[in-house]
Amino acid sequence: MAAPALVALAHGSRDPRSAATITALVDEVRSMRPDLRIEAAFLELSKPSFETVVARLVKAGFDEIVVVPLLLTEAYHAKVDVPEAIAAAASRHEGLKIRASKILGMEATFLEVLDLRLRDALKEARVRELDALVLAAAGSSDPLANQAVARLARTWGTRHKLPVTAAFASAAPPAAGEAVRAFRAEGRRHIAVASFFLAPGFLPDRAAELATEAGAIAVSEPLGAHPEVARAVLARYAVGAVELVPV
Repeated sequence: MAAPALVALAHGSRDPRSAATITALVDEVRSMRPDLRIEAAFLELSKPSFETVVARLVKAGFDEIVVVPLLLTEAYHAKVDVPEAIAAAASRHEGLKIRASKILGMEATFLEVLDLRLRDALKEARVRELDALVLAAAGSSDPLANQAVARLARTWGTRHKLPVTAAFASAAPPAAGEAVRAFRAEGRRHIAVASFFLAPGFLPDRAAELATEAGAIAVSEPLGAHPEVARAVLARYAVGAVELVPV
């Protein structure tokens, strides 16, 4: 019997760089598990749609699907959009066993990816020592999601023994520029910003623009298709596949 198919479900963006990054990430996941059927899908704004991918898998004979939401926080998309998409797919395809795993979330190993991306940005800035760090994320109207980002930021700052602030590109203060200016008001001049986004797009671009205008010396690229992110996708899939099996 074939293993359940894996659908890596991203939100989607009008920015083509976002879909290209998700595709590259899924290619990385495939390279680690060539035995699995693995597909990328999007909730909106990008193709292929989730509905299209599920229908394709059902036509190919798969009756079990694990959906891994490529989301970093438990906010609206994770709590509402993904469950609704799963329920709709189950109702359209009789006999299909489909469930969502936990979201990609905030793996501790992602801090290593943040450091790697930031080191690359700092090489261009030619700066060796930092005074402060800003962790820039999407932001949410859900305070619990923002608190999770703030906790990650504190953990990251502790690792580097530097003051750190979480900043948000939408829905919650402070914005990346505000966080940088607050540090500069304390007399700190070497402030770097890490982009806690999965892929490029409007929000990370806006966060980077505001941070640079405020005086940040470096802004990293998003996490992207790093092997650690791919391994996290497979870890979520493994748990979801076990949970498909009736007790």
